Amino acid sequence: MALQTQSPAKHNQMLGRFIKKGSTGKQYDDIGERPSKRLKQAVDDDDVQSDASSRSTPASPQSRPLEVPDSDADSEDEVLEDIGSSQRTDLESALPAIKTDREAIEEYEAERAAQNTALGLEGRMEKAEWVRGRTSIYVDAFNLALDTVLEEESHLFDEAEMGVFDSWKALSYEAQYLYVRLFLRKTSAWHRIRNLGYHSDITDLEPPTAELQQTRDLPNTVEETQCNPGELEAPEGTKLGPLFAFADHSDEHITTLEEASTLLRLDELKAIAKDVKAQGKNKKELLASLRRTSGNQSGLGFLKRSETEESMQSDGANGTERRDVSPTKENRDSHFLRKIMAETGPCIRLSSAPLKLFERVHLVFYRSTEWTEKSLTTIILARIARRNFPEYIVSRSANIFASRALLLEFEASIRTQFRVDSILEFNGTPNKQGLQTVLDVFEDIYPRWVVLLQEEQRKEDSIYSSGEGAYLRRLSPAWVYTRIIHKGADVLGKFKHHKREHEVLTELLDQRLFHPARRGAWYQRKALLEEHYMAALTSSEGRSEEAQKKHWRLIALQTCEDGIQDNHVHIIYHYDLQKRIMKLERALKIAKRQQHDFGHVRLSKPVERTFEGIRIERSPPPPTLPKGITSSREPSSNSGLTRRGAKTIWLDPAPREDDEEPEQVSVESMCLSHYRALGYKGYHSEGGILRTLFAYLFYDVLFTYVPNVFQTPFQTCPLDLHSDAFYPSRLSEVNARLAEISNGAAEALVRRVWEEHSERKTCVVGLDWGFELDDLVEIVDCFGGEALATVCKVLAQEYGQRGGGVPDLFLWKREDGGIKEVMFAEVKSENDRLSDTQRLWIHVLTGAGVKVELCNAVATEVRHVG
Repeated sequence: MALQTQSPAKHNQMLGRFIKKGSTGKQYDDIGERPSKRLKQAVDDDDVQSDASSRSTPASPQSRPLEVPDSDADSEDEVLEDIGSSQRTDLESALPAIKTDREAIEEYEAERAAQNTALGLEGRMEKAEWVRGRTSIYVDAFNLALDTVLEEESHLFDEAEMGVFDSWKALSYEAQYLYVRLFLRKTSAWHRIRNLGYHSDITDLEPPTAELQQTRDLPNTVEETQCNPGELEAPEGTKLGPLFAFADHSDEHITTLEEASTLLRLDELKAIAKDVKAQGKNKKELLASLRRTSGNQSGLGFLKRSETEESMQSDGANGTERRDVSPTKENRDSHFLRKIMAETGPCIRLSSAPLKLFERVHLVFYRSTEWTEKSLTTIILARIARRNFPEYIVSRSANIFASRALLLEFEASIRTQFRVDSILEFNGTPNKQGLQTVLDVFEDIYPRWVVLLQEEQRKEDSIYSSGEGAYLRRLSPAWVYTRIIHKGADVLGKFKHHKREHEVLTELLDQRLFHPARRGAWYQRKALLEEHYMAALTSSEGRSEEAQKKHWRLIALQTCEDGIQDNHVHIIYHYDLQKRIMKLERALKIAKRQQHDFGHVRLSKPVERTFEGIRIERSPPPPTLPKGITSSREPSSNSGLTRRGAKTIWLDPAPREDDEEPEQVSVESMCLSHYRALGYKGYHSEGGILRTLFAYLFYDVLFTYVPNVFQTPFQTCPLDLHSDAFYPSRLSEVNARLAEISNGAAEALVRRVWEEHSERKTCVVGLDWGFELDDLVEIVDCFGGEALATVCKVLAQEYGQRGGGVPDLFLWKREDGGIKEVMFAEVKSENDRLSDTQRLWIHVLTGAGVKVELCNAVATEVRHVG
């Protein structure tokens, strides 16, 4: 594999990621269906073309609402999504914090308005030059992804798909721009053409719309149907036929009332419902009522005579005509359909097969099943941010998928995984039938999983030499199958098939390539089965019942010991394994001198401390009543209470000048002032100080060469830092650094990074240059090598999962006589309670010997202000 020094090569301009399931972004979890619509922000129809509407990320399968309107119009009962709170992709996590909103893009394009139109695509990307209305940052990024994939990995696409790409390149700029903007928006939705907008880039919407909806020929290709384990049948609409169009036209594809009714906005639906006396409180109920009304003869007496001609019947016996006043259901539906389409006008929707094809291109380009609009723009905006980045080797492998069949199997495995998750996680407690379906899928994929494990192990032993397999292995079908096998083992337990479950857990632990972060949980479950069930499920081989139980308890003890000694088992599992070891040793009556001693990591309960202060209550504004109505109701005595979890305001107890009013601060700042009065120094930093220390202490480990994790020159961390591939890929380097920290080298490491990078303010993930060097040196000195190494190991193993939950306050002090102390304090007011992630960090810190306090804030006085 060719390597190159840090430079903006064409292949490294952009990047994507494989995020663990549940995050937002364009996902292949629902690849079998049209992608779910993206929830949009509330904007006027005339402003639908704004970037805000298209920048909304799609709902993840876990959080997807049960029903979302399919039209591009908002509804009053629709849940709006805050795009600022969506989970970031690896790309966005690896890049520095920059503005990526519409204002930033417009500002950027305005600065680059003086263009050289002869540069071409690669030149424009290289020099970041665009001409508004002639080329677009979105179209260039979309085409760069396509060109890069076709240059390096065209073997993944057949002749018909290459024909689609040729047709795409022949499209006009305006047609490409319209397609890309719809591609980044609600891709499953119909869009009203008259409301699309984009007037600054498209002068007239009719020609590009017609161009996208034009039917085109494709080469005739005969492709054998690929059967994938666990998949019932290939999803409809994902295969190309002899003819295709980039977009669908509403006149040809909306033929039923069911489809047409989803195009209406709430106000439009109310108007039609009022005419036919359909009732409902929200859009969902109104649609259901409208459809019922369509099937009710008495509800449509207003139909015209011409609309009921088919109901004319002739009595042949006497020659008289008899009119059936009840129109047929087809005519009633036809009337509603025409009425709705007249209201909406022509609509456009991206055709399914080309859409899925371009999603596959982005999967190959970004090495990720999840990506967002920001994945197309962030890297370009990062280039002009004028930041200093670390030095590292940029590399990108061109052999992620060895064949087209393997790529298609990976896509199919994602669909199967989504089907399993839909049963187990997305729709409440699964019933017996659902669990049996999961078990059937498990049995179907199991043989293929075993074969892929063997193939991947052979590659690991003979081909991979620098750890390049760890991150890219996440794009193997075996990665997805391993997760399904893990889920299937859990279902086996629910059916009481404990012997089979034990066999599967043993196989999961025997492989060390996939999902290393789950190994601790597998050891725990395997030991539990051995302790409680396996004695009765296996042959005793002549042993008595008591001897059989003892035999399996000894095996369970060995399993726990293996788990603690397994380098891939994350430290957060050690405590539970240690508890089971001590329990088993007592049950086996092992001599005290031969028992394990975990006293050095025994958890201590956090100390509780109470600080008193003055809380400020802001009176809520009086409720707005209809005009002419007054209220004689007295304010409630509980009106001053704050809701659970709400932020409270306190007066700072820190000493002030005689005439200076106390400052209003948060509860954390109030408690920090009390701690400072006790001689502590400190920050209200939550996890900020730990992430900063980790960046200082592991700077060179973060940016050591590992193939495929540095795919752009603008990263602040390797792509795998937020995944479970980071730790096993650098096991020797991480453990060597932890040993250095334990032996007291932390101060030297901090000073070295400060001297080399503080002046340039190099962008490194988690590193806050605002912390003073003297404070950092004091902190690592007070921390102690062993405790600091333990905390750093947790971050190295689970950086992405352990970013939250760190106690609010970080405190330290040096006392006369050489006494040094580091302490964390979790601040809780009367409305707060500990979360699971906070409890986990308290366990980690106390297990490392670091003092943790629960600081309770009690109000001795409550002052009400308007």
